Amino acid sequence: MRRRIRSRIRSRISLRTAAAAGGIVLAAAAAMTAPATASPGAADSSRSSGPAGAASSQRTLDVEYFTGPGAHPRHTEVPAATPERLSRAARSLSAKETAADGKVASLVDNGTTADKLDVVIIGDGYTSGQQADFQADARSKWDQMSAVEPYASYKDLFNVWTVDAVSNQSGVSGDPSKDVVKDTALGSYFWCDDIERLLCVDTAKVESYAAKAPEADLVVVLGNSTKYGGAGYTLTSQVGYDGIATASSDHPDSDQIAVHETGHSLGKLADEYFYPEYGTYTGAEPGEGNATKLTAAQMTAQQKKWYRWIGQTSPDGGTVGAYEGGRYYPKGINRPTDNSIMRTLGREFSLPGREAMIAGFNSHASVLSSRTATTTALKRSASIKVSVPKSASLKWYVDGVEVSAAKGKTSVTPATLGVPSDGATHTVTAKATDGTKAVKDPALRKLLTDSRTWKVTN
Repeated sequence: MRRRIRSRIRSRISLRTAAAAGGIVLAAAAAMTAPATASPGAADSSRSSGPAGAASSQRTLDVEYFTGPGAHPRHTEVPAATPERLSRAARSLSAKETAADGKVASLVDNGTTADKLDVVIIGDGYTSGQQADFQADARSKWDQMSAVEPYASYKDLFNVWTVDAVSNQSGVSGDPSKDVVKDTALGSYFWCDDIERLLCVDTAKVESYAAKAPEADLVVVLGNSTKYGGAGYTLTSQVGYDGIATASSDHPDSDQIAVHETGHSLGKLADEYFYPEYGTYTGAEPGEGNATKLTAAQMTAQQKKWYRWIGQTSPDGGTVGAYEGGRYYPKGINRPTDNSIMRTLGREFSLPGREAMIAGFNSHASVLSSRTATTTALKRSASIKVSVPKSASLKWYVDGVEVSAAKGKTSVTPATLGVPSDGATHTVTAKATDGTKAVKDPALRKLLTDSRTWKVTN
């Protein structure tokens, strides 16, 4: 997993941010273009790139928060661990509750963990008797997330796991008022750093539950609440996931928290909003795909950044070009469109943003997957099943020769493909190519082709 480090106005370092509707946490990680300079009172934040469980009570993380849907975000520093006054245990779990705690279930099963991008959803503030509610909330939240493009077109690339975290009490601290304290498994709490809508969590506890899933590329924590809020953490865990998004389980806008956060953790996209006090950016060319110092004409002439998309109508509205402001700076940085989801929650990804997200999906998942192992020779009568995205074409070959009649079929047998019964060993190959129009980068195109080959004996 790639690491990121926060860009501060003094240090001019390369941004890698994680964002969310109720809040966003940016943790250290990525190669710096200049030495990091800690802000006053944040001397410990430089250690936040380490494992989530390492000295978490001493670490702080930078948080970007929203006070409401469409509100302008701000930043603050918060502890990685839940404050002691909120993390006390009212009682120990019973034997029955302990047995249920940490139970893993498959919410969406599209293939092996090696072939898919694995999302892990963990609930907090759900008692042992509310785990069925958590499962329903997790499914609802994933349905909302995966309805947003390009998730909607690539649902088959994802596995979704749930991990039951049994809490002593229902709900989360700070809901409905600041003085409310709940004894929960992950220590989720509103009023984090005295900000009502910022829903923080103990990152070490999250990691302990995420580690129970077979694989974790992305982690979402659902706080059992109807209150608006959330946060998005970007950190590299020992388990291997690259981000955490927290969100209220039952607020209609909370799915945007996770979608926006994955723009950073999966798409490697920068935030596209800005603060007047940041002034003019004078650093090096940004590394993110949706931020540049170049004008539209310069991008076209130099064939850099999103030049292939310039002039095209974008799904977030308007035309792709070079719009001033982004990456927190009002001047000196341009963004691809006026108002994508990386600037305002509830919007669509821009065309360059969609392409970046597809690249992120395919860095974890394969365009062609199959549960039929290639390590063992098959019989002519064996069933071979594969899975490909809707935008992909699928071809079959026997001993390197295409079987045109089988084009597009996701389930075949070597016999129906024409493998002869002659006592010899033959090969069957499936090849998939994703021809989506949402990708223009030739280098990315290479990732959108994959094949599997099986040996067949009589």
